[in-house]
Amino acid sequence: MTEEKKEEIKEEEGKIEESEVKEEVKEGIEEAPAEEVKEIVNVPTEEISKVPKELVEESAVIEKWKPKTSLGKAVIEGKITNIDEILESGKKIRESEIVDKLLPDLKSELILIGGRAGKGGGAQRTPIRITAKMHSSGRRFRISSFVVVGNENGLVGIGKGSSAETRVAMGKSLKKAKMNLIKIKRGCGSWECGCGTEHSIPYKIKGKSGSVRVELLPAPKGVGLVANNESKKIFKLAGIKDIWMQSLGNTSNLINLMYAIFDALKKLYVYER
Repeated sequence: MTEEKKEEIKEEEGKIEESEVKEEVKEGIEEAPAEEVKEIVNVPTEEISKVPKELVEESAVIEKWKPKTSLGKAVIEGKITNIDEILESGKKIRESEIVDKLLPDLKSELILIGGRAGKGGGAQRTPIRITAKMHSSGRRFRISSFVVVGNENGLVGIGKGSSAETRVAMGKSLKKAKMNLIKIKRGCGSWECGCGTEHSIPYKIKGKSGSVRVELLPAPKGVGLVANNESKKIFKLAGIKDIWMQSLGNTSNLINLMYAIFDALKKLYVYER
């Protein structure tokens, strides 16, 4: 056998080995993560927008809480007994347990920021958004969650969290929402109503985030929340019963839409001061 033929045989064997390795890597990349995604996205349709009770109960446990900030120590010692004292002073809340201590009846809801293919076509909204990054070992998934909290009486907060696990991501977003709590000014700014009660907002206000622009208008009593379903959650938890909302930009990005609404509501309290 000549040397040329030996070299050709070695090259063919090398190609066969490379193709086998590529197939194994391809199987590891495509097949394994698909099962993980199926488990992650398998969220029950009932109460899909509710934060799991286990997470709410875990975050509300303050018996084992050891405050690290001066504000937290003042709350646990009883020097501060009202959340309004903190918000009016302008101090930043660094521990979510402060809100749990002062507002034990705080309500929370998930924003459906994710989506997957529906059974009859179109898209089905999910409370988690999954993003994937490609590595040499395969795909690595990142899960994001968005939570809104409020007492339905002028206090509202939003938070976004991400992690490799759904439970951890929801827990992070719940804590961030509590630490981002703000006070808003309500009133009756519609010339059609003039009742003087706190069922709407006192005046027109604008907010923005990314490409999304939002304009909130006071509405007369009985109109309700004229907005999409996800935006209604933040208005409801803030204690607003009647409002008109106009939005521009890429409103399909619900994260930017929520931030734009929150930016507008935040300005109500800023202008009050």
